[in-house]
Amino acid sequence: MQSQNPIVSDFVKLMNSAAGTVAGMGREARDSARERFKELMGDMDFVSREEFEAVKLMAATAREEAETLKKRIDDLESKLAAK
Repeated sequence: MQSQNPIVSDFVKLMNSAAGTVAGMGREARDSARERFKELMGDMDFVSREEFEAVKLMAATAREEAETLKKRIDDLESKLAAK
């Protein structure tokens, strides 16, 4: 049942508009806070997951190569010592 009273009708319209405005302000505040957080994190020296994984793989490969070279050097040194 709707009221025929124009004051009540205007008040309801005002409250609907206020609710929409408050919801919009909340969204804007959330988006602004998210953007500021991204800027703050962007200024720090963080790396992405992809960059981290790439460097981790490079380090593992370098470690394997170093172990292989160490073994070769040890073999060559033992051959030189045998002569």
